[in-house]
Amino acid sequence: MKWIKKGLIYKPTGEKDWSKTHAQVPIVDFNSSKNTLNIYFSTRDEYGRSLPDVITVDADNPKTILATNNQPILKLGKKGTFDDCGVMPSWIIEHQGKKYLYYIGWNIRNTIPYHNAVGLAISEDGGKSFHKFSEGPLWDRDYREPHYSGTSCVIIDSNGIWRNWYLSCTEWRNVKDKMEPRYHIKYAESFDGIDWIRKGKVSIDYKSEEEAGIVKASVIFEDSIYKMWYAYRNFTDYRIDVNNSYRIGYAESSDGIDFKRMDHLVDLDVSESGWDSLMISYPHVIDVNKQRLMFYNGNGFGQSGFGYAELKFQ
Repeated sequence: MKWIKKGLIYKPTGEKDWSKTHAQVPIVDFNSSKNTLNIYFSTRDEYGRSLPDVITVDADNPKTILATNNQPILKLGKKGTFDDCGVMPSWIIEHQGKKYLYYIGWNIRNTIPYHNAVGLAISEDGGKSFHKFSEGPLWDRDYREPHYSGTSCVIIDSNGIWRNWYLSCTEWRNVKDKMEPRYHIKYAESFDGIDWIRKGKVSIDYKSEEEAGIVKASVIFEDSIYKMWYAYRNFTDYRIDVNNSYRIGYAESSDGIDFKRMDHLVDLDVSESGWDSLMISYPHVIDVNKQRLMFYNGNGFGQSGFGYAELKFQ
């Protein structure tokens, strides 16, 4: 599974107050009629708050940017709501002429740095504009999952069941006098993409006590197999140590629930220098015009922007 890097696509210039830094967690929507890709991502304003942005690129050459955006596609939530400190897109899917944009709502906290919950925005005009489904989240912590939920990956199977592989925080741990989260990937189901059944089922678990972050599932169903890409990291110094920072992992499942990790099959690593020399993270894998592409972040969790790679079938 050799991935050929194609280079950096986009990084904010800092000219806009609402988009000073970061192009984090790229998610991709293919418009086959126009042969374009809308790439949604999270940027940060002058106060460091996450806001959703989008660019349009050529599907045959994603480094060719065709259009950028003049304002955030969603605003921060009202004071006191789950997304009043940040809105970060994590998946987009089309259903019955509507586009469902799943996102993470951010709150700043006291005893820990932040809290996340899962939100939803819907577009009824082909992705030109989005409105929030509600002021509250689709789900937050509960008695099974007492911490927080983050990135989602959603597909609808042939039986009409919505499947969601999402980040689930399992603990906060003090590491070198800093509270650090630990999270892996769990599984949920729905009949409408709104009301989700969560039973705490783990799909991708930690492989060691040192592993601390498993995030941003991206699933393709192919040849009766669920194929998942994701990012994983360790607890200590993952922001600055290339040996502990994010890498791309891979797993397979016959039922879409219990996955077997096969991280060794991903022939993609950090570069010797440049925008993705410290970490590679937050993959979004999509088939476009008979090509399998992976869009991903590099250094600084998206501070250096996002690029893509193409799978070379061997």
